[in-house]
Amino acid sequence: MAFGQVVIGPPGSGKTTYCNGMSQFLTLIGRKVAVINLDPANDSLPYDCAVDIEDLIKLSDVMTEHSLGPNGGLVYCMDYLEKNIDWLQSKLEPLLKDHYLIFDFPGQVELFFLHSNARNVIMKLIKKLNLRLAAVHLVDAHLCSDPGKYVSALLLSLSTMLHMELPHINVLSKIDLIESYGKLAFNLDFYTDVEDLSYLQYHLDQDPRSAKYRKLTKELCEVIEDYSLVNFTTLDIQDKQSVGNLVKLIDRTNGYIFAGIEASAVEFSKIAVRPTDWDYYRVAEVQEKYMKDDENVD
Repeated sequence: MAFGQVVIGPPGSGKTTYCNGMSQFLTLIGRKVAVINLDPANDSLPYDCAVDIEDLIKLSDVMTEHSLGPNGGLVYCMDYLEKNIDWLQSKLEPLLKDHYLIFDFPGQVELFFLHSNARNVIMKLIKKLNLRLAAVHLVDAHLCSDPGKYVSALLLSLSTMLHMELPHINVLSKIDLIESYGKLAFNLDFYTDVEDLSYLQYHLDQDPRSAKYRKLTKELCEVIEDYSLVNFTTLDIQDKQSVGNLVKLIDRTNGYIFAGIEASAVEFSKIAVRPTDWDYYRVAEVQEKYMKDDENVD
């Protein structure tokens, strides 16, 4: 049995930076890590990957040969990978005994809530290789500064969760830059806990766009609340404590912590946080560190 994480999220959410930083962190706490690049558009990798999809298929070749744009080319590449899953399986098998796996997927969001190819690849690997994987879905934290964009991020997260059917963690990435595009209307726990979106209505009503847009956004909020599935944790990939907190959450989600109790205890002694302190480190500490509380509305 092998463990790992599937890293997904829209373009610009920091997936490649995350894979690089996470692999370095896990190596420092004693794990052997293998990063698998499954993004054929990722032509400048900051990390050493154990498996690279470009050894199988190149996006540039697909676009030229089939006269496709980047989006169509990525769909073609994922279809091709699904049909050649044995290639990927053979590359992964030597790593299963002692490596923790990080899968770096493309940023085309349609692959994770519309098309089935990426999901089929993951499910086939889980079945054939007995993998225990958690999906880590990154969303740029600055989207919280715009109510409409925040609702879009919630809808994308919900759609992805329902489509992928994996143990799932939504992450507000680049949390250190959360107010770089404007102050937040509420404290951070409003955006991470997603408990009552009706409070957004006043700010949505001030939106200069049409009444139809505001009505649609309100109804989308109701859909998100009805499912009651989406919440977020936070991440500053440059901060050891922030990465450590996320690692512990991922390990509980994919079951790693239960499979290797002794190893996990040794690792977590380096990044230990008492369970009673978890909520503080998840939200309150981040609020204090990166946001100006006195300018936020309770």
